[in-house]
Amino acid sequence: MRSIIIIIMIFGLTGCAEDALSGKAASDEKNEPAFTLSSVNMEAKQVSEHVYYVQGKAGLPTANEGFISNAGFVITGDGVVVFDSLGTPSLAQKMYSLIRQKTDEPVKRVYVSHYHADHIYGLPFYKALGAEIIAPAGADKYIDSESAVTRLQERRKSLSPWVDERTYVVNPDRYITTQERFKMGKVDFVVSYLGEAHSDGDLTLYVETDRVLLSGDIIFEGRIAFLGDSDTKRWLETLQKIETDNLVALIPGHGPVASKPNEAISRMRGYLAYLREKMGNAVEELVDFDTAYSETDWTKFENLPTFKEANRRNAYQVFLSIEQEALQSE
Repeated sequence: MRSIIIIIMIFGLTGCAEDALSGKAASDEKNEPAFTLSSVNMEAKQVSEHVYYVQGKAGLPTANEGFISNAGFVITGDGVVVFDSLGTPSLAQKMYSLIRQKTDEPVKRVYVSHYHADHIYGLPFYKALGAEIIAPAGADKYIDSESAVTRLQERRKSLSPWVDERTYVVNPDRYITTQERFKMGKVDFVVSYLGEAHSDGDLTLYVETDRVLLSGDIIFEGRIAFLGDSDTKRWLETLQKIETDNLVALIPGHGPVASKPNEAISRMRGYLAYLREKMGNAVEELVDFDTAYSETDWTKFENLPTFKEANRRNAYQVFLSIEQEALQSE
């Protein structure tokens, strides 16, 4: 009889693991390890009564086993809402273990702030749990792009074994195209579709009951932002709209929680505005980029983490985008 029980146990564990690896839906109670275990230091920090987050380290995308971004979760009393999934399935699995230390409620929804690798490669883990995956409209542009294919190929090499052949770009169950309100358990939420800002599509999650905003990468706190191919003009307009006296805390896409949200928003706005001012002047005066960059005073930002890695690239992206804006206005 003992041998039979052991065989049944082994078969059951194998079956659950196969479901997780293939991306098939599995019960939230069956959380057997499916991916390479992460060794990073990860802590669930409580922000308010219902809201927690984990904070990645500032650094290059492949540093710290890919744990460079933030993710949050909200315990409602009737299920857990997750915001962003981190940069590998292994990291998502590790965050899930922290959720399990706080509650036995199932993860019902995962909101994705935007489709960049450091926020989405953990989605296969949550998909395996059967959670609903919700993303902003515009994410489909990335999902269907060649860059999504090449980025995943690159990460399978640079973040091996935490990103491997079992990692894939998850299609969301639905897209957000406007502002939505919903209630789960004791908590009221507002999901806001921002359109093109940091990426082809961005959204924020406002935990109205606790007055906490999870912003995704429209806010980088305590470090230089990565602008990528963002629309900085639209990004600035978006930041103006979310600035409010109602917030008590803001969880950015990168960096520590901001207990003074408007100051964090203001700092992000200041950086983007400075880039657009200096590079815009250069474009208007027909100054080449190298000259414009070398003559710009970066003293205010040069001591922030990731300045060396990101700032010049950011300035060049803004320079090119303002050139394009000028051509379109003619």
